[in-house]
Amino acid sequence: MRKMPSWSSATAREGMTAPEALKRAADAIAGAGSLFVTAGAGMGVDSGLPDFRGPEGFWRAYPVFAKLGIRFEEAANPRWFREDPALAWGFYGHRLELYRRTAPHAGFGILSRWAARTPSGAFVFTSNVDGHFQAAGFDRERIVECHGSIHFLQCVAACHEGIFPADPFRVEIDAATGRAREPFPACPGCGRLARPNILMFGDWGWLGSRSEAQEARLDEWRGGAEGPLVIVECGAGLGVPTVRMFGERAAALNRGTLIRINPRDPESGIPARTVSVRSGALAALREIDALLAL
Repeated sequence: MRKMPSWSSATAREGMTAPEALKRAADAIAGAGSLFVTAGAGMGVDSGLPDFRGPEGFWRAYPVFAKLGIRFEEAANPRWFREDPALAWGFYGHRLELYRRTAPHAGFGILSRWAARTPSGAFVFTSNVDGHFQAAGFDRERIVECHGSIHFLQCVAACHEGIFPADPFRVEIDAATGRAREPFPACPGCGRLARPNILMFGDWGWLGSRSEAQEARLDEWRGGAEGPLVIVECGAGLGVPTVRMFGERAAALNRGTLIRINPRDPESGIPARTVSVRSGALAALREIDALLAL
């Protein structure tokens, strides 16, 4: 068992300069027995993915919804697949193609290197649906996508087909209107409309079996993982706090160290042994990695 970091909650929360926070983050990672890599939407910003924080960010990326006065929380709702499939697949089809062609930024590689030299390796917990951890080479058996993935689909009719890959489907978008052109992705079982296997707002029809299987593998891994545990949280905001809550619970239950990297909300609600880094993900990961190399 490696030696746990000794700094106190008060030291971590108060009076720590940016260089001190980065140094303590590097020390924690150097002494880790296992890593949780947790990530929210901010992780994708450095890859060039749009920031949906606030209606203005969403509307800049999707002006068709600005014209309709529809916010992100309203657009990301399964009702549109029933009421207006062209609008629904205009939004999700654009995201599917965007995530397919966007390369994960260099921070993913840094995290992968840290995992490789940690005795029990790392497990990823993310609310992101872009599949970028898989694309960056992380072990697919060690990733939890708690809100699902855009790279998998399900039938809107809840037939017995279950969850199936989105790989065969391409969605053509009318550039002028932002709406999708037919044919839309269809269920291979019954031929009816398909939708992404993503947990949307107000979504009672989401099939969570794939994510539940991922969580079962996480539970099995954490049962045998070596301590001390270090959680590296990147870009997890307060709007949908699933990732933040997961990391805070893991830190509290395992007396682990939480490294919270966030340019806007690095300190809110933090437990003991937390290192707060006010930064974007890629910049902070690079600085911590440089300290580990010294």
